[in-house]
Order: sequence, then structure tokens, then C-alpha cells
Amino acid sequence: MSQKDIEVILLRQLASYLATPVFIVDPQGNLIFYNEPAEKVLGRRFDETGEMPAAEWGAAWTPTDENGDPLPAMALPLSLALVESKPSCRRFWIGGLDGVRRHIEVVAFPLIGQAQRHLGATVIFSEVAP
Repeated sequence: MSQKDIEVILLRQLASYLATPVFIVDPQGNLIFYNEPAEKVLGRRFDETGEMPAAEWGAAWTPTDENGDPLPAMALPLSLALVESKPSCRRFWIGGLDGVRRHIEVVAFPLIGQAQRHLGATVIFSEVAP
């Protein structure tokens, strides 16, 4: 793992204690961490995937609408949090790395550090009950 800002280190530590799935990305959208509850939804342990470039994890967990049509990146809460520094939420579908398609609800918000440094974004999500 490369050197991280203290705010990101602390967020990762907090996420590791939460019962809610959490996904953390850097300012370029590269995956930094997801916690154990997220592993169940994403279909693979973080220890197995590790940090991933945005293009790689974007292809691994392609977001789709209810018909299975891919969603454009700027329609996703994480993109709005990263690009526009705005919190956002939405429901959509993803295919887990275990082959299971899941309906999730996502809330994303930008990570702003001390001195207004843009540190990335965080997604908190959960499966939507059928």
C-alpha cells in the first residue's frame, strides 16, 4: 500500500469497524479499500483484490439499471462525489465477482481533508431487499 493521507488512514480504520459496506477511492477513482461487509456484496475479499485502478474495478463491478443496461459513469453517485464534490445517492444493480447480480442502494460523498485537500470519495451501500 502506498503512502496515504492521515484522513484516509483514519477512514479506512473506521470502515474496518463498521457493519455497513464501505468502499473508498482516491482522487483519481482508484480503489483504496473496502471493508468486510462490502466483501459479501462485491463477491470477493479485499485481501484477494487489493487496491485496483478505476478502470479495473469499474469493469469488475459494472453498474447496470434494472434491465441490465450499463449506467454511464456520470450517472453514478461515486462519480458525482469525485468530479463535482457533491454527495449523491442512487439504486442500481452490480454483478459481484462471485457471479451474483445484486440490487444495491449507494450513498457517496467526497473526502475533503484539512486545508480543503481533495482526498477521494467514499461509498456506503447496502443490498436492497427483494
